[in-house]
Amino acid sequence: MAAQDKVAFITGANKGIGLETARGLGALGVAVVIGSRDESKGRAAAETLRAEGIAHVDVVKFDITQPEDHQAAFSYLEGRYGKLDILVNNAGVMLDQGEFGSPGGFNTASTVSPKILHETFETNFFAVVALTQTLLPLIRKSPAGRIVNLSSILGSLAMHADPTSPIYAMKAFAYDASKTALNAFTVHLAQELRGTPIKVNSAHPGWVKTDMGGSNAPMELSEGGKTSVQLATLPDDGPTGGYFHLGQTLPW
Repeated sequence: MAAQDKVAFITGANKGIGLETARGLGALGVAVVIGSRDESKGRAAAETLRAEGIAHVDVVKFDITQPEDHQAAFSYLEGRYGKLDILVNNAGVMLDQGEFGSPGGFNTASTVSPKILHETFETNFFAVVALTQTLLPLIRKSPAGRIVNLSSILGSLAMHADPTSPIYAMKAFAYDASKTALNAFTVHLAQELRGTPIKVNSAHPGWVKTDMGGSNAPMELSEGGKTSVQLATLPDDGPTGGYFHLGQTLPW
């Protein structure tokens, strides 16, 4: 299926990794729909992409935590395109207090509040599941549906349990656990959709210089969308139910 015939919906795409993903897909000719909580910021992002030569960019006012926005996105996509080829569940939050670049690392398991846990899981997990379920009928209409769940290497239990792992000292419990749960959704949904053209994968974008990643991150923002773009454009014989960073498989 040619990229020019595809449409992608990317949540939280007015800045950061989401915008880079929109830029990457748009450069391939995919029609990109930006989901943005602040519609004016979404429109500004769309104008930036159009100025770069990306012609097919739309904007939907979208807050992942608002169920009515899920239905509004469905109605918009159904009415304008009649299908959805690519869903990139990019929107997310990190509410744990800590700094990834701190020498001793940090661990919030004994200090994180129920409020932070609930708010983190609502955005990073529950709302993602709900949105995906809402949009799945449109994805089923695509001849090559792709669902990309923006996870993190911090969702890897195997790496968190390994004292020699580079993330061993970086344990933001609410955020990490929400991404572990998101990985479980990836595995379960991929198995349910086996035998269909739809592929479901988790993406670790890398530690990127964003509002969330901070200035100490080793990867530039321009690199942040590459894994999501790769998984959004997998060929028919590509993987499903996997956990990847720039083509490399990560341990669960």
